[in-house]
Amino acid sequence: MKTQMISGNHAAALAAVMAGNANRVGRGFCSGVYPITPSTECMEFLCQQSIQKGHVVRVESEHSAMGVCIGGSASGARTFTTTGGNGLIYMAENAAVAALLRLPIVMAVANRTIGPPWNIWTDHNDSLMLRDTGWIQIYCGDNQEVLDSVLMAFRVAEDRRVLLPVMVCQEGFILSHTMMPIAIPDQEQVDRFLPCLDLPHRLVDSPRTLGSFDTSHMTEVHRMQHHDTMGAVREVYAEIQTRFEEVFGRRPPDPVIPYRTEDAEVLIVAMGTISETVNRVVDRARSRGLRVGSVRVAMFRPFPSDLLRRAFSGVTRIAVVDRNISLGFGGVLWGEARGVAEPGAIVQNYVAGIGGGDVRPEHIEAMLTDLCDRKAAEEPVFMGVGE
Repeated sequence: MKTQMISGNHAAALAAVMAGNANRVGRGFCSGVYPITPSTECMEFLCQQSIQKGHVVRVESEHSAMGVCIGGSASGARTFTTTGGNGLIYMAENAAVAALLRLPIVMAVANRTIGPPWNIWTDHNDSLMLRDTGWIQIYCGDNQEVLDSVLMAFRVAEDRRVLLPVMVCQEGFILSHTMMPIAIPDQEQVDRFLPCLDLPHRLVDSPRTLGSFDTSHMTEVHRMQHHDTMGAVREVYAEIQTRFEEVFGRRPPDPVIPYRTEDAEVLIVAMGTISETVNRVVDRARSRGLRVGSVRVAMFRPFPSDLLRRAFSGVTRIAVVDRNISLGFGGVLWGEARGVAEPGAIVQNYVAGIGGGDVRPEHIEAMLTDLCDRKAAEEPVFMGVGE
């Protein structure tokens, strides 16, 4: 294992290449790609790499990129793509198809604001718009997590108890283009961690139907099966975390990551890189004698209701920070997290960082002050608007 300074985009592509090469004695690797900022560098790096068995296919649109992945995965290849923003939305139809066909495709999403007006900077609305399509969703906090999560994603997706696609989400530019030291595994380690893909329903020489016509009753059955499988993901993920640690010597993040929550009366909940800023504010608040903690949601689908319920136990005030907005409602994370808080708890939504806006410590401090002064939760509060 070696350490290199690389970006989140390069980390995702490097992990995908090593995962693909680990399937060289199986059906190989397949990737359909189309450029869109800020995921383009991931695609470019992928195209420059030596694939021992398989192809990176350059196509004319994101919709076609996922189409290539569907075909490659259905044939039994280990399959990867990358996109973000409007590219992900253009891909949406085929992304839903991939999930409903139970294909273990891994996609690195460089989160980007949806336009118009056009904005290439980050928020989470692109991936969150597809939260109901049946994809597992992981939200990374740094570049090491990007690399590790892509490797984890292949192992989880391809487990026969799961067989679902996985989005590994990194914030555009904040992670995709910034560089940090990354521990890069050897190919031999990846080979040990990732067995060859043996897709039970792959297309073979004998006739087989994939994506046939359903009656109403069968659609109900399939949705129930899909939902039940989502419920089993966390147990599989925990097993694979342990295996990852055995092979690579470090443990990938849990679906929910608490920070200084043991005696907390106030919690700040967030996803992605905002959580690191939140943790520094928690440290400052603790030095002033405030019993404040934080929770980072690293796996949004399946939604970790039980883990959040445990973290929220005994907490009377909760701030949920959303780098997204469900227009006419509020933050998406807040909308789901508030349902697991204890009765009577004040769960206030703060929308911050939309369109790549800065979320600085003073913004988190202002949220904390506002939350502690509240007598009840109200409409979402937009932080830093117009700065």
